[in-house]
Amino acid sequence: MAEVLEILRQAVRPGIMTRELDAVADREIRRRGGIPVFKGYHGYPASVCVSINDQVVHGIPGERVIRAGDLVSIDLGAAVDGFVGDAALSLFCGDPPNERALELLQVTEASLYRGIAAAKVGARLGDIGAAVQTYVEAHGFSVVRDFVGHGVGRQMHEDPQVPNYGTPGRGLLLKPGLALAIEPMVNLGGYQVEVGADGWTVTTRDHSLSAHFEHTIFIDEDGPEILTAIS
Repeated sequence: MAEVLEILRQAVRPGIMTRELDAVADREIRRRGGIPVFKGYHGYPASVCVSINDQVVHGIPGERVIRAGDLVSIDLGAAVDGFVGDAALSLFCGDPPNERALELLQVTEASLYRGIAAAKVGARLGDIGAAVQTYVEAHGFSVVRDFVGHGVGRQMHEDPQVPNYGTPGRGLLLKPGLALAIEPMVNLGGYQVEVGADGWTVTTRDHSLSAHFEHTIFIDEDGPEILTAIS
């Protein structure tokens, strides 16, 4: 997973079409003995999601050309030996358009690690969401409410849902052996989103920029272990 995401990160350049990134993702997942679990999931037609600028998640790769300054979010899922991993990252194609856009990217990634740090045995699910939300909103950005993280294991989406907002001390008790996909989706403007005519692509309602980072983690007595990081 991590290796494939890094290959995709390096493949992003002005002039590349999003379907070319999908071809790279499919090839590299299979080359490593994995199965791209997005492809065919509820009819989704590709092996990766590529969301650009005001697209939050679930962008379908196609003929769209990535341009210099675009904010590109790449979401990837694969199964290896019957177990699923889910991860995402965002990056600018070249230089960001302004400092506030760069801050959005940095805050979103940092909020993911704050959420992960909160995922300890004995904590509650609300502690994860609160850690993300508090950090994001302190910087003047907003967290998406309509789409959340999730449990992960032999299926891509399992219980529980993992919101990127919440109240500390509330929700499911976190126990050893729980695997979660934590994935902050953070908007430059308001948190409201809408689903496009293709039935998949989610965009910000106010067309502000959106960034997305995700890791699959495993919770044990020693703390959260990131399963989708480069070792």
